[in-house]
Amino acid sequence: VREKMNAMVNSAIVHYRDDLDLQNLIDFGQKEFGCCGGVSYRDWSQNMYFNCTPQNPSREFCSVPYSCCRQPEDQLVINTMCGQGVQMLSYPTAGEIIHTDGCIDRLVDWMHSNLLLTGAVALGLTLPQVRN
Repeated sequence: VREKMNAMVNSAIVHYRDDLDLQNLIDFGQKEFGCCGGVSYRDWSQNMYFNCTPQNPSREFCSVPYSCCRQPEDQLVINTMCGQGVQMLSYPTAGEIIHTDGCIDRLVDWMHSNLLLTGAVALGLTLPQVRN
């Protein structure tokens, strides 16, 4: 399950800017779970805009989406450039600005703690298929 989830998240990271719905889903998940990327924030280098190679001409070079950032509760306006260049920082330094933990572990932990709910939703989705 973890391998399949890892492949799915990596694919979503690659196509982050291609689909606005996917982008909103990833941003929601990263903000909700306080995480960034699949395994770590450096997974964002798989995306052509956030890629951290010297040949990348993007303005988002070595960055991560704003949804990875630690937002102060009293901040009224979201700083969408807060993740600028954080892939070049060490884990401890980046950890002061963004969530450095990956979302896969957070999602698996959430599923384990909500196993009954997850099972009920899965059952609810499959029952109408079985009845037809």
